Amino acid sequence: MSELLEIRWHGRGGQGAKTAAVLLAEVVSAAGRYIQGFPEYGPERMGAPVLAFNRISDRPIDLHCHVTEPDVVVVLDPTLLGKAGVSEGLAADGSVLVNTPRPPGEIRRELGLSFGRVFTVDASQIAVDTLGKNIPNTPMIGALVRVTGVMGLDEFLPLMKVQLQEKFKAKGDVVEGNLKAIERAYREVRGE
Repeated sequence: MSELLEIRWHGRGGQGAKTAAVLLAEVVSAAGRYIQGFPEYGPERMGAPVLAFNRISDRPIDLHCHVTEPDVVVVLDPTLLGKAGVSEGLAADGSVLVNTPRPPGEIRRELGLSFGRVFTVDASQIAVDTLGKNIPNTPMIGALVRVTGVMGLDEFLPLMKVQLQEKFKAKGDVVEGNLKAIERAYREVRGE
């Protein structure tokens, strides 16, 4: 990777958009790349729309602002489609990744996108199956890794395991459940 990859996360409070952006940043940084991962702060509350951002590069990143022209948009909650301007500013060759069981073509039509790529993965169901609760952030990280090709899964998972162990301390089931969720979403994401 030589150019700057910019990612904008759309979610609702409690879905883990901020945590996902920060975890992705920590893992990519551990792999030796330059990264930023940060949320948009405001009056967040459970269920309210939230934004988070990542920038990834092989070179130092001099920008220090929100991502307004993303290469990839990640949508943790499909109820935000059409309401939160999720495709606003999307690069012409950009990608939208949505947590939904619906096929990519339906999402493309709903968003009115005539350019770029659209990907879907049922991250909520994956989270319920692997973690026992609907917190779709880590499955969406797995799908994002596949969509962007930012790292191979074999490189990503061991680094993520270290980050999850540090974050959740001695909660082995939580770590293993999240790793399974990431791997499953990586395999199940589909696009057009």
